[in-house]
Amino acid sequence: MSRLDKELMRRSAALRPTWADLGFKRLTRAANHSVLWFCIAALLAIRKGPARRAALRGVVAISGASTSANLVGKTLFPRRRPAAELLPVPRRLSKRPTSSSFPSGHSASAAAFTTAVAMESPKTAAVIAPIAAAVAYSRVHTGVHWPSDVAAGTAVGVSAALLTRRWWPLGVHEPASAYEHADLTPLVDGEGLVVVVNPSSGLGWDEPTEAIAAEWPRARIVMIDQLSALPNEEVLAHAKALGVSGGDGTVAAVAAIAAERDLPLVLIPAGTLNHFARDVGITGLHDTAVAVAEGFGVRVDLATVNDRWFVNTASLGGYPDMVRLREKLAQRWGKWPAAGIALARVLRTSRPLHMEINGEKHLVWMLFVGNGPYRPKGFAPTMRPRLNDGLLDVRYIRADRRFSRLRFFLGALLGSLEQSRTYKHTEVRSLDVRVLDGRVAIATDGEVGAPGDHFVFRSRPAALGIYRP
Repeated sequence: MSRLDKELMRRSAALRPTWADLGFKRLTRAANHSVLWFCIAALLAIRKGPARRAALRGVVAISGASTSANLVGKTLFPRRRPAAELLPVPRRLSKRPTSSSFPSGHSASAAAFTTAVAMESPKTAAVIAPIAAAVAYSRVHTGVHWPSDVAAGTAVGVSAALLTRRWWPLGVHEPASAYEHADLTPLVDGEGLVVVVNPSSGLGWDEPTEAIAAEWPRARIVMIDQLSALPNEEVLAHAKALGVSGGDGTVAAVAAIAAERDLPLVLIPAGTLNHFARDVGITGLHDTAVAVAEGFGVRVDLATVNDRWFVNTASLGGYPDMVRLREKLAQRWGKWPAAGIALARVLRTSRPLHMEINGEKHLVWMLFVGNGPYRPKGFAPTMRPRLNDGLLDVRYIRADRRFSRLRFFLGALLGSLEQSRTYKHTEVRSLDVRVLDGRVAIATDGEVGAPGDHFVFRSRPAALGIYRP
């Protein structure tokens, strides 16, 4: 291998000087600390759908690849970098790295990001792949890595990206199954449509109010701060459908009104992740507009906890505390950094809860209840193949086992939580939970609700009509 590395390096050094020499130097510096890939991820995140999911998966893959290559690989396999004298002076980097040469961290990050993007958006990956290949080769061209370092780094990166599927399975692109719904009314130009808009949902780059007004000029648009007064307004009494533009929390609030009044829902996904819209099968305003014009739609299950409706999930335990802390930190740090800080703090300070779950006493770290069966099992349920089962997905982490917190952490880290004795999973139509430690808050669809000590969860089959192509 050493002989092959030296021969390949010699051939690279023998290449005639060209304008590409400066380009490779600039490219390899741009990829320092994965800055290049984070910038590309930020651009991809502007667009909803596969591009945004690709960006998020790519960033996660980089984290794993960078840790494996730089903290583990370079520590276990110390190796000298190629001598600077092997290359012409114009091709040498002015500041050469001093860490172990094996494996190449730049190549690991490039391969990890590109492979992860390919899982969600192959067309986007086809554009990024030549850049990633150029970054990997630039490490040899500028003389800071042997070719085998690049090959090993690439293998590490591809493996890290593929491993993300263990915690974050690839989404099923077909919409979730639902009840047939044949009696929705076509709404010409939005006649009879009332749309509630949350302009602060999502990342704030594509506020949809103008697009909604252009698509449905006869619709009534209401801002989210007027939602509490909406049920009492006369306009709702004559509405044919109720629309919502926002994230999952906004969707849940408006869906509750629609379900109680038996109005079909017109859904315009405008949040960051849009879990409910993704499962229903709506990717944007165009999909919804087609369904509204033709009168196409289905009915889907919802769920309630006491008198509160939710479309995705409800939880007791550490998650409500994390939501409250995230909202407190968001103005200073931003949404995503605040979420990371909040999660770390809550995991460190959380306390288990004594509960009666359907009459049986348990000590749990966290209770999760989903509207419909989620997949996969384990710590990170991400999608629903069905919204017409009439079931609740119930998961909780037991705290009465020895080293339960450590076992929970290791199970989540290794993607094997469903095999741990600390993890319990069942699917039921209703659930009765009593908290024996006093009143605690509950979170539904990412929003923290009022504290209580008795929570009754029920599945509401076919509770909501919704327009979808």
